[in-house]
Amino acid sequence: MTIITPHRTTATKLAELLEAVLQVPIPVRIRAWDGSTAGPADAPTLIIRTKRAMRRILWQPNELGLARAFIAGEIDLEGDLYDALNRLAGLLWKSPDIKDLPFHTVAGDLLRLGVLGTQPKPPPEEMQVTGSRHSKLRDRQAVSQHYDVGNDFYRIVLGESMVYSCAYWASDEPGYRLADAPGYRLADAQRDKLDLICRKLDLKPGMRLLDVGCGWGSLAVHAARNYGVQVLGITLSTEQAEYARKQVAEAGLTDQVEIRIQDYRDLDDGPFDAISSVGMAEHVGTGPYRAYAEILHAQLKPGGRLLNHQISRLHLPPKAAHQQRSFIDAYVFPDGELAPVGTTVTLLEEAGFEVRDVHALREHYATTLRAWVANLESDWSTAVRLTSPGRARVWRLYMAASALAFERGHIGINQVLAVKTHRNGDSEMPATRAGFAA
Repeated sequence: MTIITPHRTTATKLAELLEAVLQVPIPVRIRAWDGSTAGPADAPTLIIRTKRAMRRILWQPNELGLARAFIAGEIDLEGDLYDALNRLAGLLWKSPDIKDLPFHTVAGDLLRLGVLGTQPKPPPEEMQVTGSRHSKLRDRQAVSQHYDVGNDFYRIVLGESMVYSCAYWASDEPGYRLADAPGYRLADAQRDKLDLICRKLDLKPGMRLLDVGCGWGSLAVHAARNYGVQVLGITLSTEQAEYARKQVAEAGLTDQVEIRIQDYRDLDDGPFDAISSVGMAEHVGTGPYRAYAEILHAQLKPGGRLLNHQISRLHLPPKAAHQQRSFIDAYVFPDGELAPVGTTVTLLEEAGFEVRDVHALREHYATTLRAWVANLESDWSTAVRLTSPGRARVWRLYMAASALAFERGHIGINQVLAVKTHRNGDSEMPATRAGFAA
Protein backbone atom coordinates (compact mmCIF):
# COMPACT_ATOMS: atom_id res chain seq x y z
CA MET A 1 0.00 0.00 0.00
CA THR A 2 1.31 3.42 -0.96
CA ILE A 3 1.23 6.10 1.74
CA ILE A 4 0.61 9.59 0.34
CA THR A 5 2.29 12.32 2.36
CA PRO A 6 0.36 15.61 2.34
CA HIS A 7 2.16 18.52 0.71
CA ARG A 8 3.97 20.60 3.31
CA THR A 9 3.72 24.25 2.34
CA THR A 10 6.22 26.93 3.28
CA ALA A 11 3.83 28.09 6.01
CA THR A 12 3.53 24.56 7.39
CA LYS A 13 7.30 24.22 7.51
CA LEU A 14 7.61 27.62 9.20
CA ALA A 15 5.01 26.71 11.83
CA GLU A 16 6.81 23.46 12.62
CA LEU A 17 10.15 25.24 12.66
CA LEU A 18 8.89 27.93 15.04
CA GLU A 19 7.44 25.33 17.39
CA ALA A 20 10.76 23.49 17.46
CA VAL A 21 12.79 26.64 18.04
CA LEU A 22 10.51 28.41 20.50
CA GLN A 23 9.50 25.13 22.19
CA VAL A 24 5.82 26.03 22.53
CA PRO A 25 2.80 25.44 20.26
CA ILE A 26 2.09 28.21 17.75
CA PRO A 27 -1.37 29.56 18.68
CA VAL A 28 -1.89 31.77 15.61
CA ARG A 29 -2.25 31.30 11.89
CA ILE A 30 0.95 31.60 9.84
CA ARG A 31 1.18 33.28 6.43
CA ALA A 32 4.51 32.86 4.68
CA TRP A 33 6.26 35.11 2.18
CA ASP A 34 4.93 33.00 -0.69
CA GLY A 35 1.30 33.43 0.40
CA SER A 36 0.83 29.94 1.83
CA THR A 37 -0.93 29.62 5.19
CA ALA A 38 -1.10 27.15 8.06
CA GLY A 39 -2.86 27.00 11.39
CA PRO A 40 -6.36 27.73 12.71
CA ALA A 41 -8.46 29.78 10.29
CA ASP A 42 -10.26 31.69 13.07
CA ALA A 43 -7.07 32.92 14.78
CA PRO A 44 -5.12 36.14 14.18
CA THR A 45 -2.44 35.77 11.55
CA LEU A 46 1.29 36.08 12.01
CA ILE A 47 2.62 37.26 8.66
CA ILE A 48 6.24 36.28 7.98
CA ARG A 49 7.28 38.47 5.08
CA THR A 50 10.96 37.60 4.72
CA LYS A 51 13.52 34.90 5.38
CA ARG A 52 15.48 37.50 7.31
CA ALA A 53 12.72 37.48 9.95
CA MET A 54 13.34 33.80 10.59
CA ARG A 55 17.07 34.41 10.89
CA ARG A 56 16.39 37.00 13.59
CA ILE A 57 14.22 34.53 15.52
CA LEU A 58 16.75 31.73 15.14
CA TRP A 59 19.51 33.93 16.56
CA GLN A 60 17.27 35.44 19.29
CA PRO A 61 14.54 32.86 20.04
CA ASN A 62 12.70 35.11 22.49
CA GLU A 63 10.77 38.37 22.72
CA LEU A 64 13.73 40.41 21.44
CA GLY A 65 14.09 38.38 18.25
CA LEU A 66 10.36 38.58 17.54
CA ALA A 67 10.32 42.30 18.34
CA ARG A 68 13.25 43.04 16.04
CA ALA A 69 11.50 41.30 13.16
CA PHE A 70 8.25 43.16 13.92
CA ILE A 71 9.95 46.56 14.17
CA ALA A 72 11.84 45.95 10.94
CA GLY A 73 8.54 45.20 9.17
CA GLU A 74 9.63 41.63 8.43
CA ILE A 75 6.73 40.16 10.38
CA ASP A 76 3.31 41.63 11.09
CA LEU A 77 0.06 40.76 12.84
CA GLU A 78 -3.29 40.67 11.08
CA GLY A 79 -6.54 40.61 13.03
CA ASP A 80 -7.23 41.80 16.55
CA LEU A 81 -3.89 43.06 17.91
CA TYR A 82 -4.71 42.33 21.56
CA ASP A 83 -5.98 38.83 20.80
CA ALA A 84 -2.81 38.12 18.82
CA LEU A 85 -0.51 39.34 21.59
CA ASN A 86 -2.50 37.42 24.19
CA ARG A 87 -2.04 34.23 22.20
CA LEU A 88 1.64 34.96 21.60
CA ALA A 89 2.39 35.77 25.25
CA GLY A 90 3.90 32.34 25.79
CA LEU A 91 6.32 32.95 22.94
CA LEU A 92 7.28 36.42 24.04
CA TRP A 93 8.49 35.37 27.46
CA LYS A 94 10.38 32.24 26.38
CA SER A 95 14.12 32.64 26.40
CA PRO A 96 15.81 29.37 25.42
CA ASP A 97 19.54 29.30 24.91
CA ILE A 98 20.34 29.00 21.21
CA LYS A 99 22.94 26.28 21.88
CA ASP A 100 20.25 24.08 23.48
CA LEU A 101 17.77 24.26 20.61
CA PRO A 102 16.94 21.00 18.73
CA PHE A 103 18.10 22.21 15.32
CA HIS A 104 18.85 18.63 14.26
CA THR A 105 15.12 17.89 14.10
CA VAL A 106 14.49 20.66 11.57
CA ALA A 107 17.82 20.79 9.78
CA GLY A 108 16.29 19.81 6.44
CA ASP A 109 13.66 22.55 6.57
CA LEU A 110 16.24 25.10 7.64
CA LEU A 111 18.22 24.37 4.48
CA ARG A 112 15.24 24.11 2.14
CA LEU A 113 13.68 27.33 3.39
CA GLY A 114 16.95 29.20 3.03
CA VAL A 115 16.69 30.84 6.44
CA LEU A 116 20.19 30.06 7.66
CA GLY A 117 22.71 32.88 7.69
CA THR A 118 24.53 35.44 9.78
CA GLN A 119 22.68 37.35 12.47
CA PRO A 120 21.01 40.47 10.99
CA LYS A 121 21.85 43.84 12.48
CA PRO A 122 19.20 45.21 14.85
CA PRO A 123 16.80 47.80 13.43
CA PRO A 124 18.10 51.38 13.74
CA GLU A 125 15.43 52.15 16.35
CA GLU A 126 17.21 49.94 18.90
CA MET A 127 18.58 52.15 21.69
CA GLN A 128 22.11 52.14 23.03
CA VAL A 129 23.36 53.99 26.10
CA THR A 130 26.92 54.27 27.37
CA GLY A 131 28.62 54.93 30.67
CA SER A 132 27.93 53.68 34.18
CA ARG A 133 24.36 52.52 34.79
CA HIS A 134 22.25 55.32 36.33
CA SER A 135 25.05 57.85 36.14
CA LYS A 136 23.85 61.36 35.31
CA LEU A 137 25.25 61.15 31.78
CA ARG A 138 23.74 57.75 31.04
CA ASP A 139 20.35 58.64 32.58
CA ARG A 140 20.20 61.71 30.35
CA GLN A 141 20.98 59.58 27.29
CA ALA A 142 18.22 57.12 28.23
CA VAL A 143 15.65 59.85 28.79
CA SER A 144 16.60 61.64 25.58
CA GLN A 145 16.36 58.48 23.46
CA HIS A 146 12.85 57.82 24.74
CA TYR A 147 11.34 61.29 24.94
CA ASP A 148 13.15 63.31 22.28
CA VAL A 149 11.44 61.67 19.30
CA GLY A 150 9.31 64.69 18.42
CA ASN A 151 6.59 66.52 20.30
CA ASP A 152 4.26 66.26 17.31
CA PHE A 153 4.52 62.47 17.46
CA TYR A 154 3.72 62.45 21.17
CA ARG A 155 0.77 64.75 20.48
CA ILE A 156 -0.71 62.06 18.22
CA VAL A 157 -0.26 59.34 20.85
CA LEU A 158 -1.12 61.25 24.03
CA GLY A 159 -3.79 63.54 22.65
CA GLU A 160 -4.47 67.13 23.62
CA SER A 161 -3.57 66.69 27.31
CA MET A 162 0.06 65.71 26.55
CA VAL A 163 0.17 63.68 29.76
CA TYR A 164 2.36 60.58 29.55
CA SER A 165 1.21 58.67 32.61
CA CYS A 166 -1.78 56.66 33.78
CA ALA A 167 -5.08 58.57 33.54
CA TYR A 168 -7.75 58.40 36.22
CA TRP A 169 -11.01 57.20 34.69
CA ALA A 170 -13.62 58.74 36.97
CA SER A 171 -16.52 57.82 34.68
CA ASP A 172 -17.94 54.40 33.82
CA GLU A 173 -18.35 55.41 30.18
CA PRO A 174 -16.02 53.66 27.70
CA GLY A 175 -12.96 55.83 27.84
CA TYR A 176 -10.65 55.34 24.88
CA ARG A 177 -12.56 57.46 22.40
CA LEU A 178 -10.98 59.67 19.80
CA ALA A 179 -10.74 63.40 20.42
CA ASP A 180 -13.74 64.32 18.28
CA ALA A 181 -16.08 61.80 19.93
CA PRO A 182 -18.63 62.94 22.53
CA GLY A 183 -18.67 61.78 26.14
CA TYR A 184 -15.95 61.10 28.68
CA ARG A 185 -12.62 61.03 26.85
CA LEU A 186 -8.93 60.51 27.50
CA ALA A 187 -8.42 64.25 28.03
CA ASP A 188 -11.12 64.21 30.73
CA ALA A 189 -9.50 61.26 32.48
CA GLN A 190 -6.09 62.94 32.39
CA ARG A 191 -7.56 66.17 33.79
CA ASP A 192 -9.15 64.14 36.59
CA LYS A 193 -5.78 62.50 37.30
CA LEU A 194 -3.99 65.86 37.52
CA ASP A 195 -6.68 67.17 39.86
CA LEU A 196 -6.50 64.03 42.00
CA ILE A 197 -2.77 64.61 42.49
CA CYS A 198 -3.29 68.25 43.44
CA ARG A 199 -5.97 67.32 45.97
CA LYS A 200 -3.83 64.59 47.51
CA LEU A 201 -1.02 67.12 47.90
CA ASP A 202 -3.51 69.59 49.45
CA LEU A 203 -2.21 72.41 47.27
CA LYS A 204 -3.17 75.96 48.24
CA PRO A 205 -2.38 79.41 46.80
CA GLY A 206 1.18 80.53 47.47
CA MET A 207 2.59 77.06 48.07
CA ARG A 208 5.73 75.87 46.26
CA LEU A 209 5.42 72.62 44.28
CA LEU A 210 8.36 70.66 42.87
CA ASP A 211 7.37 68.49 39.91
CA VAL A 212 10.14 65.94 39.35
CA GLY A 213 10.10 64.63 35.80
CA CYS A 214 7.60 67.27 34.70
CA GLY A 215 7.11 65.94 31.17
CA TRP A 216 5.44 68.42 28.86
CA GLY A 217 4.33 70.60 31.77
CA SER A 218 0.68 69.59 32.05
CA LEU A 219 0.68 69.07 35.83
CA ALA A 220 2.68 72.25 36.42
CA VAL A 221 0.21 74.32 34.37
CA HIS A 222 -2.82 72.64 35.98
CA ALA A 223 -1.53 73.19 39.51
CA ALA A 224 -0.54 76.82 38.90
CA ARG A 225 -3.75 77.74 37.09
CA ASN A 226 -6.25 75.94 39.33
CA TYR A 227 -4.52 75.96 42.73
CA GLY A 228 -2.47 79.14 42.62
CA VAL A 229 0.86 77.50 43.46
CA GLN A 230 4.40 78.32 42.41
CA VAL A 231 5.89 75.39 40.47
CA LEU A 232 9.40 74.28 39.59
CA GLY A 233 9.32 71.51 37.00
CA ILE A 234 12.47 69.59 36.07
CA THR A 235 13.14 67.21 33.19
CA LEU A 236 16.14 65.78 31.34
CA SER A 237 14.42 66.03 27.96
CA THR A 238 15.22 69.08 25.84
CA GLU A 239 12.10 68.68 23.71
CA GLN A 240 9.86 68.29 26.74
CA ALA A 241 11.31 71.43 28.31
CA GLU A 242 10.80 73.47 25.15
CA TYR A 243 7.19 72.36 24.83
CA ALA A 244 6.47 72.89 28.54
CA ARG A 245 7.90 76.42 28.50
CA LYS A 246 5.74 77.27 25.50
CA GLN A 247 2.65 75.91 27.29
CA VAL A 248 3.47 77.95 30.38
CA ALA A 249 3.90 81.12 28.34
CA GLU A 250 0.68 80.59 26.38
CA ALA A 251 -1.19 80.07 29.65
CA GLY A 252 0.20 83.34 31.01
CA LEU A 253 1.88 81.57 33.92
CA THR A 254 5.54 82.51 33.47
CA ASP A 255 5.52 84.28 36.83
CA GLN A 256 4.32 81.07 38.55
CA VAL A 257 5.99 78.21 36.68
CA GLU A 258 9.67 77.58 35.93
CA ILE A 259 10.74 74.65 33.75
CA ARG A 260 14.36 73.50 33.93
CA ILE A 261 16.49 70.86 32.28
CA GLN A 262 17.98 69.47 35.48
CA ASP A 263 18.82 66.18 37.16
CA TYR A 264 17.04 65.61 40.47
CA ARG A 265 20.44 64.97 42.05
CA ASP A 266 21.38 68.60 41.39
CA LEU A 267 18.38 70.10 43.21
CA ASP A 268 19.11 72.79 45.80
CA ASP A 269 15.92 74.87 45.74
CA GLY A 270 14.05 73.68 48.82
CA PRO A 271 12.23 73.68 50.96
CA PHE A 272 9.05 72.96 48.97
CA ASP A 273 5.56 72.58 50.38
CA ALA A 274 4.83 69.59 48.14
CA ILE A 275 6.56 67.32 45.61
CA SER A 276 5.05 65.34 42.76
CA SER A 277 6.92 62.58 40.96
CA VAL A 278 4.72 61.12 38.25
CA GLY A 279 6.05 58.38 35.97
CA MET A 280 9.65 59.36 36.69
CA ALA A 281 10.83 57.03 39.47
CA GLU A 282 10.89 54.03 37.10
CA HIS A 283 14.01 55.61 35.57
CA VAL A 284 15.81 55.96 38.92
CA GLY A 285 16.71 52.30 39.42
CA THR A 286 16.44 50.18 42.55
CA GLY A 287 20.06 50.79 43.54
CA PRO A 288 19.92 54.61 43.65
CA TYR A 289 16.30 54.71 44.88
CA ARG A 290 17.14 55.24 48.54
CA ALA A 291 19.29 58.26 47.63
CA TYR A 292 16.50 59.58 45.36
CA ALA A 293 14.01 59.35 48.23
CA GLU A 294 16.44 61.03 50.63
CA ILE A 295 16.93 63.94 48.21
CA LEU A 296 13.18 64.48 47.90
CA HIS A 297 12.79 64.24 51.69
CA ALA A 298 15.48 66.90 52.16
CA GLN A 299 13.72 69.22 49.69
CA LEU A 300 10.41 69.16 51.62
CA LYS A 301 9.24 71.31 54.52
CA PRO A 302 8.09 69.47 57.65
CA GLY A 303 4.45 68.63 57.03
CA GLY A 304 5.06 68.61 53.26
CA ARG A 305 3.64 65.83 51.13
CA LEU A 306 5.11 63.67 48.36
CA LEU A 307 2.93 62.08 45.70
CA ASN A 308 4.92 59.30 44.03
CA HIS A 309 3.11 57.84 41.00
CA GLN A 310 5.06 54.76 39.85
CA ILE A 311 4.70 51.53 37.88
CA SER A 312 5.40 48.43 39.94
CA ARG A 313 6.24 44.83 39.20
CA LEU A 314 3.77 42.62 41.01
CA HIS A 315 6.03 39.58 41.02
CA LEU A 316 9.79 39.56 40.73
CA PRO A 317 10.84 37.13 37.96
CA PRO A 318 13.43 34.45 38.69
CA LYS A 319 16.90 35.43 37.57
CA ALA A 320 17.84 33.65 34.37
CA ALA A 321 21.22 32.01 34.06
CA HIS A 322 21.72 33.82 30.73
CA GLN A 323 19.84 37.10 31.13
CA GLN A 324 18.74 38.43 27.76
CA ARG A 325 18.09 42.06 26.94
CA SER A 326 14.37 42.70 26.90
CA PHE A 327 12.31 44.44 24.22
CA ILE A 328 11.44 47.23 26.68
CA ASP A 329 15.09 47.85 27.56
CA ALA A 330 16.20 47.77 23.92
CA TYR A 331 13.47 49.91 22.38
CA VAL A 332 11.48 51.78 25.02
CA PHE A 333 13.05 52.47 28.44
CA PRO A 334 16.79 51.78 28.56
CA ASP A 335 17.82 51.04 32.16
CA GLY A 336 14.23 51.26 33.40
CA GLU A 337 13.60 49.16 36.52
CA LEU A 338 10.36 48.09 38.16
CA ALA A 339 10.12 47.03 41.80
CA PRO A 340 7.21 45.74 43.90
CA VAL A 341 5.28 48.51 45.61
CA GLY A 342 6.35 47.08 48.97
CA THR A 343 9.97 47.76 48.06
CA THR A 344 9.12 51.34 47.10
CA VAL A 345 7.23 51.95 50.35
CA THR A 346 10.11 50.52 52.40
CA LEU A 347 12.68 52.72 50.67
CA LEU A 348 10.55 55.84 51.13
CA GLU A 349 10.15 55.04 54.83
CA GLU A 350 13.87 54.39 55.23
CA ALA A 351 14.49 57.85 53.76
CA GLY A 352 12.35 59.40 56.50
CA PHE A 353 8.91 59.58 54.93
CA GLU A 354 5.72 58.35 56.56
CA VAL A 355 3.57 56.60 53.97
CA ARG A 356 -0.09 57.53 54.47
CA ASP A 357 -1.89 56.11 51.46
CA VAL A 358 -1.31 53.67 48.58
CA HIS A 359 -3.76 53.86 45.68
CA ALA A 360 -3.60 51.10 43.04
CA LEU A 361 -4.57 52.21 39.51
CA ARG A 362 -3.69 49.09 37.53
CA GLU A 363 -6.94 48.86 35.54
CA HIS A 364 -6.81 52.60 34.85
CA TYR A 365 -3.47 52.23 33.08
CA ALA A 366 -4.74 49.41 30.88
CA THR A 367 -7.55 51.68 29.67
CA THR A 368 -5.12 54.57 29.17
CA LEU A 369 -2.79 52.46 27.04
CA ARG A 370 -5.66 51.23 24.88
CA ALA A 371 -6.59 54.88 24.35
CA TRP A 372 -3.05 55.71 23.25
CA VAL A 373 -2.99 52.76 20.84
CA ALA A 374 -6.29 53.95 19.36
CA ASN A 375 -4.84 57.45 18.92
CA LEU A 376 -1.74 56.08 17.19
CA GLU A 377 -3.67 53.79 14.86
CA SER A 378 -6.12 56.56 13.94
CA ASP A 379 -3.30 58.74 12.54
CA TRP A 380 -0.79 56.07 11.63
CA SER A 381 0.51 57.62 8.40
CA THR A 382 1.32 60.91 10.14
CA ALA A 383 3.05 59.13 13.01
CA VAL A 384 5.21 57.21 10.52
CA ARG A 385 6.08 60.40 8.66
CA LEU A 386 7.07 62.20 11.86
CA THR A 387 9.35 59.42 13.10
CA SER A 388 9.90 56.22 11.13
CA PRO A 389 7.87 53.09 10.35
CA GLY A 390 9.99 51.20 12.88
CA ARG A 391 9.50 53.75 15.66
CA ALA A 392 5.72 53.75 15.13
CA ARG A 393 5.75 49.93 15.31
CA VAL A 394 7.76 50.09 18.55
CA TRP A 395 5.10 52.24 20.16
CA ARG A 396 2.18 50.19 18.89
CA LEU A 397 3.74 46.95 20.15
CA TYR A 398 4.92 48.33 23.48
CA MET A 399 1.65 50.07 24.37
CA ALA A 400 -0.60 47.18 23.36
CA ALA A 401 1.57 44.61 25.14
CA SER A 402 1.73 46.85 28.22
CA ALA A 403 -2.07 47.17 28.28
CA LEU A 404 -2.32 43.39 28.40
CA ALA A 405 0.37 43.19 31.09
CA PHE A 406 -1.67 45.53 33.31
CA GLU A 407 -4.89 43.65 32.58
CA ARG A 408 -3.32 40.29 33.38
CA GLY A 409 -1.79 41.56 36.61
CA HIS A 410 1.86 41.20 35.59
CA ILE A 411 2.57 44.85 36.42
CA GLY A 412 0.76 47.50 38.45
CA ILE A 413 0.74 51.25 39.04
CA ASN A 414 0.40 53.00 42.38
CA GLN A 415 0.09 56.48 43.79
CA VAL A 416 1.96 56.52 47.08
CA LEU A 417 1.16 59.53 49.27
CA ALA A 418 3.82 60.20 51.90
CA VAL A 419 4.57 63.01 54.32
CA LYS A 420 7.64 64.48 55.99
CA THR A 421 6.52 64.67 59.60
CA HIS A 422 7.60 67.30 62.12
CA ARG A 423 10.12 66.30 64.78
CA ASN A 424 7.28 65.82 67.26
CA GLY A 425 5.51 63.43 64.88
CA ASP A 426 2.88 65.90 63.65
CA SER A 427 1.97 65.00 60.05
CA GLU A 428 -0.51 67.82 59.37
CA MET A 429 -2.58 65.10 57.70
CA PRO A 430 -6.35 64.71 58.19
CA ALA A 431 -7.57 61.97 60.52
CA THR A 432 -9.56 60.36 57.71
CA ARG A 433 -9.04 59.82 54.00
CA ALA A 434 -11.79 62.32 53.23
CA GLY A 435 -9.21 65.05 52.82
CA PHE A 436 -7.43 63.37 49.93
CA ALA A 437 -9.38 60.28 48.82
CA ALA A 438 -10.76 60.03 45.32
